[in-house]
Amino acid sequence: MEQRNLILAIVASIAILLGFELLYNAPQREQQAQQAAQQETTQQEQSGGASQAPSPQGGDGGGGVPGAAPGQAGALDRGEVLDDTQRVEIDTPSLTGSINVKGARIDDLTLRNYHQEVDDDSPLIDLLSPEGATKAYYADFGWAPASRANVTLPDGQTNWQVDSGGPLTPDNPVTLSWSNGEGLTFKRTFSIDEDFMFTVEQTVVNETGEPVSLAPYGLVNRRGTPNTLGYYILHEGPIGVFNGTLDEVDYDDVQEDGPIAYETTGGWIGITDKYWLVSLVPNQDQPVNARFIHNQSNAGVAKYQADVLYDSQQVAPGESMTSTSRLFAGAKKVSVLDGYAEQYGIPHFDKAVDFGWFYFLTKPIFHALHFFAQMTGNFGVAIICLVVILKILLFPLANKSYRSMAKMRKLQPEMQNLRERFGEDKQRLNQEMMALYKREGANPASGCLPILLQIPVFFALYKVLFVTIEMRHAPFVGYLQDLSSKDPTSILNLFGILPWGVPELGALSILNIGFLPLIMGISMYGQQMLNPQPADPMQARIFQFLPVIFTFILSQFPAGLVLYWTSNNMLTIAQQYIIMKRAGMQIGGKQTASAGATDSSAKSGGSSGSGGSGGGKKRAGKQKGESQGGQQAAAANGGPTLEGEATDVTAQANGEGDSSADGQAQAGSESAAGAGQQGSTGGKSAGGQRSRSGQQRGSSNPAAKRKGGGASKSKKGGGRR
Repeated sequence: MEQRNLILAIVASIAILLGFELLYNAPQREQQAQQAAQQETTQQEQSGGASQAPSPQGGDGGGGVPGAAPGQAGALDRGEVLDDTQRVEIDTPSLTGSINVKGARIDDLTLRNYHQEVDDDSPLIDLLSPEGATKAYYADFGWAPASRANVTLPDGQTNWQVDSGGPLTPDNPVTLSWSNGEGLTFKRTFSIDEDFMFTVEQTVVNETGEPVSLAPYGLVNRRGTPNTLGYYILHEGPIGVFNGTLDEVDYDDVQEDGPIAYETTGGWIGITDKYWLVSLVPNQDQPVNARFIHNQSNAGVAKYQADVLYDSQQVAPGESMTSTSRLFAGAKKVSVLDGYAEQYGIPHFDKAVDFGWFYFLTKPIFHALHFFAQMTGNFGVAIICLVVILKILLFPLANKSYRSMAKMRKLQPEMQNLRERFGEDKQRLNQEMMALYKREGANPASGCLPILLQIPVFFALYKVLFVTIEMRHAPFVGYLQDLSSKDPTSILNLFGILPWGVPELGALSILNIGFLPLIMGISMYGQQMLNPQPADPMQARIFQFLPVIFTFILSQFPAGLVLYWTSNNMLTIAQQYIIMKRAGMQIGGKQTASAGATDSSAKSGGSSGSGGSGGGKKRAGKQKGESQGGQQAAAANGGPTLEGEATDVTAQANGEGDSSADGQAQAGSESAAGAGQQGSTGGKSAGGQRSRSGQQRGSSNPAAKRKGGGASKSKKGGGRR
């Protein structure tokens, strides 16, 4: 009972979490996506002028990083904006795009290796877009005056000159320059590696004849709130590491709390999506001021900005000063982030991937999957390999668990007997149960340990499937081309046989059960058949419906998670079957109390007829010193209890059989009396009373009037099952 209650609690907890994700978070995400789409349409229909020029902001009366300009009321198509400006091409194995000569901004980036859908013909992911586009998202760099000195500085409207021709490639950096006509010349050199890291060198040459104090800055600016919000297990929005501590800020917090500022040495700051990151990486040995800010226009268009401002430096006449910053803009590929963290000493850069609170478990599981995927070339096979490895590691516990389960199954008749005897006395029942477990070497909770150990692995795998770019659009076999999304088939169209697509049912999409979840449900049912069935009818009914419930729930979860569960079930079935066979257990079926009692009676009768006195001596030895006499179960030889209770159970269990309850009661009385003669005086008295009680109860049973053949024949009579 205790084992069943614990398993039910575990299963109920999992079902609640999965149901919350399915019935609450999924509709929330869908509603937010629709609202964002409507907002975007409204913004496109609004008319308005050009964006407001950034205004200097600073807390000391001096200059600072330009603030986020109020969002435009109107926005153009991304392609139209790109066609209207002069640009320097970006061409790398991972990125394609351009640098805007107006403002010298990185505002056009497309990821070469990532499509919007599984189909390779679907559009590529556009990460950055220029100001004036519907989803403007760009990175900018510049200089801020250290005081209110009248110094003309470049801004987003400045037209730079291309000094070195493009395109920008890993082998070919690009330099742009601009002179303010007052003796200050600014140069900006862009270089890039083969992945996603830009290096930006800003140089200012002072030919004014006077010293000038300037502070270099970098910023990431985003127009509008993304429509991929609502994941309770994933952070999207402003993010950064400041003084070695990760800080994740929600978009709402920036809107409500105003600017959020930090003073830090090194670290990084940016804006993250589920799979993509745009982040500023300052020099790790220099102190900077970092902040998140928000602005909003009268038309309701929001802008978010993450920026860093270095300490001001004085440039003497005839001298120059150079500041170097880096910009990461690309996919949050774990190996790439780890490589940059090691190469540039960036703290916690891998935590841009939201591995969650169980980082210590989630990331190792990811690395294990990635290792197996590199070996096999398939993440689905890697998941199966992970299951096999876990099964091997947990085999000692599983072996012990299944052997204990085998003992528990054999003890079902005796446990049922104890429930009938002490059903009203819960404390006494628990004491007798514990004594039975101890005597037989069974542990009712041992079957839960392998389950408990796999629950963190299950949720860690769900996290890996949900947040890592490596699992996005990762295929398995056949129709399963994306393990990070749910099974695309549906029983409603016979898994694609019928000529119509999978219907979109909104909250009722739980009815769209795919082929893999169906196999998972069948495997779960097969595993259940190997377990001892609960004696309690209510628990038995609950367990019968669990495979059906989990089939519906998991049908909406990533196919990789369902593949893990299915593989685990199948290996568990094989493992459990072999162990139970070796233990000599019956596979499947319900162990009833009547069957066990009948078999026990047969053994009791034989013992009474041939060697009752010897059996009585053994029992008396076990019960010596107890004033009540004969409260424990019989010894391992199968003899009846001192109380003669086995006689009652046998009489009830075989009431309609051919055996005689009266004969059984008599045999039980004789055996109990024999045991009493070997015990103490109190034991004799108690034994005699219980013998008479057993005879009275046996004779009052209607079955006692039938022709009896003794307890030794009770096995032939057979009880009800």
